[in-house]
Amino acid sequence: VQLVESGGGLVQAGGSLRLSCAASGSIFRINAMGWYRQAPGKERELVAAISSGGSSYYADYVEGRFTISRDNAKNTMYLQMNSLKPEDTAMYYCAADTGYSIVPISMVDEYDYWGQGTQVTVSS
Repeated sequence: VQLVESGGGLVQAGGSLRLSCAASGSIFRINAMGWYRQAPGKERELVAAISSGGSSYYADYVEGRFTISRDNAKNTMYLQMNSLKPEDTAMYYCAADTGYSIVPISMVDEYDYWGQGTQVTVSS
């Protein structure tokens, strides 16, 4: 399974970005997916997660501002980010799980595949 993120960039506070994560390879193995982020000097943290059936979970710090979705026909996951804040600045990674959970997965260690990341920078 290969994951490629796109859509990052520089945006002013209050602006929006839409990230995409395109999956290829053994995509039939993909179950749950998620978005994580990591700022310099900080640990990787969950942003949002989505089950194979479309159920979603959000970290408190993005709830109400970000929306995760997936288009299984296009093998692509998305993260719509609105009302961006400078503290949202980080490298954003998509992740895929090949297990059997029917609920969104929030534990970083449960993901099997990771993309290379896309940088999001929010200026004040």
